[in-house]
Amino acid sequence: MSPRLFGGLVLPASADFHVHLRDGAMLEAVAGTIKSGGVDTVFVMPNLVPPITTVEHALAYKEAIARYTDATLLMSLYLHPSITPDTIRQAKKAGLFGVKSYPAGVTTNSASGVVDYEQFYPLFKAMEEEDLVLNLHGEAPPAQDITVLNAEEAFLPTLLDLHRRFPKLRIVLEHCTTAAAIEAVKKCGPNVVGTITAHHLFLIIDDWAGDPINFCKPVAKLPTDRVALLQAATSGNPKFFLGTDSAPHPLSAKKGGLGIHEAGKCAAGVFTQPYATQLVLEAFEDAVTKGVVEKSRLSQVVLEGFLGGFGRKFYQIDHDGEKIRILAKDEKVISMLSVGGEAGANSTTRDVVIPFRRDSPIYSLEWIQTK
Repeated sequence: MSPRLFGGLVLPASADFHVHLRDGAMLEAVAGTIKSGGVDTVFVMPNLVPPITTVEHALAYKEAIARYTDATLLMSLYLHPSITPDTIRQAKKAGLFGVKSYPAGVTTNSASGVVDYEQFYPLFKAMEEEDLVLNLHGEAPPAQDITVLNAEEAFLPTLLDLHRRFPKLRIVLEHCTTAAAIEAVKKCGPNVVGTITAHHLFLIIDDWAGDPINFCKPVAKLPTDRVALLQAATSGNPKFFLGTDSAPHPLSAKKGGLGIHEAGKCAAGVFTQPYATQLVLEAFEDAVTKGVVEKSRLSQVVLEGFLGGFGRKFYQIDHDGEKIRILAKDEKVISMLSVGGEAGANSTTRDVVIPFRRDSPIYSLEWIQTK
């Protein structure tokens, strides 16, 4: 489909409230793509190895990222037994924004994740008092009756219980993938919101089954779930805003091995960072074309809200005034991003990251000088 609906549109710079930037050579490769996606603010996830469990580590990581981008960086801690209420108070004073919870074993670098939330109740109370955000990867840990298809829905009672116990605690249900998750967020009070990724606005189960590039956690679900996400994202409801969960992995890890004689599990993560804003607009346009979303829903207010305004209000941050212009050109998503060197005939597969919808037509954008 030739993109036309949003050509010439001027928007405030987007804010992405869920990104993975990694470290080392991968950080150097991907941090510079943030602004390519029309984004000037990112909430950075803490699931490094080792995970970020101290204020000092979070600030050092922020300094490392800032070598490669001038985007505003919102930093977080990894929910871990070593974190105390005093850590939370230190985090607030240091300007950190949240604490990310990973159920043990569900996704990349989650081995140190949560098994039982009750042990963290004193921590959540301190977060409530300090007004620090709890960011939830909303999936139940692996169990006999839990699969990738029902793990999110199985987690929703935990979300509702935490909200009941800590009604003043600001909570984000990250990367919603189901209609049930959307309804659960709606059911909660104004302190509970949900992020929606760009790739889940496109994908259903058939798109990742057999395609490692589209495989992520939580996995994309049914067509009815995708419709629910699209309708939530275009509803103008401030409870829902963009968090791409952009997660780069070397191609070798996505293919489940390090060489032709090795095999393993496919790494979970979809890399969307260089096209964050553009992909959302492509998904919205496609939804209009297919009759899933009415064109009249896509007002300037709705677009600005989902792409940054609602999230900035929730996180209590200001927009610095930067703007972007969307252009309908003959641009395509890049085939690969080189990591630690130039990609080419002599490169190994571990040196590249494959972006979501590689080689597909995509909106262009440009930054508008506002000063």
